[in-house]
Amino acid sequence: MNEKSNTKNELFSYCLQLGDNSLILGQRLGEWCGHGPVLEVDIALTNIALDFLGQTRSYFQYAAEVEGLGHTEDQLAFLREAHEYRNYLLLEQPNEDFAYTIIRQFFFDAFHRLFLEKLSESTDSQLAAIAAKSLKEVKYHFRFSSDWVRRLGDGTAVSHKKIQQAVDDLWMFTGEFFQPTELEENMAASGVGVDVTALKTPYLTAIKDVLSEATLKWPDFEPNQHGGKEGRHSEYLGHILSEMQWMQRTYPNMSW
Repeated sequence: MNEKSNTKNELFSYCLQLGDNSLILGQRLGEWCGHGPVLEVDIALTNIALDFLGQTRSYFQYAAEVEGLGHTEDQLAFLREAHEYRNYLLLEQPNEDFAYTIIRQFFFDAFHRLFLEKLSESTDSQLAAIAAKSLKEVKYHFRFSSDWVRRLGDGTAVSHKKIQQAVDDLWMFTGEFFQPTELEENMAASGVGVDVTALKTPYLTAIKDVLSEATLKWPDFEPNQHGGKEGRHSEYLGHILSEMQWMQRTYPNMSW
């Protein structure tokens, strides 16, 4: 395989990884449609889910173009097996309750915002454009989730207890953000991707600031769960895909 072909394959895989994160979290948030605690939150979560699906389309359309084999964004989304997805483990974790949903969103939003700021400086003009457009949405996502962390943490005894439990349970998955795979290292070295290790310090600062304002305790352990970026997932991803892919797999090549 020549260097040009290898670079093309890496760019294709990188686009899929970015799209997978948005796709899986968007699917999770979509589960709240019609079930939000209040109408305003129900609509907000649904709109955020749609933002993620829009980002997914942009990444997958570009991935299909880079691959050049005639695949469509729908095929990339719906016709891969679980081990072929490269999303963070955090994003496939179940909603459980509103507190879990907010903390999962907050932990990712804080990272996603920093990531897109750097990706918007990519030497790949298409990725830079996708990042710049997505960043406008993600800045709102971060405001939404961090505001709710403060409201629940500094709210009632019940809301404080529930969101502290969510922090304690989900923190273990955040370390994966900053453990680069060989693909990520290569993309960062080429100027196309992001050096995720450089995001850890500003990420921790942002998280600590909000948790402090919310009167929540900082987790006293190192996050140690990873593997999603290498295709090693929890059992939850299979359940997500069985629902998300059912129509395409049951009625292949259907048209409306």
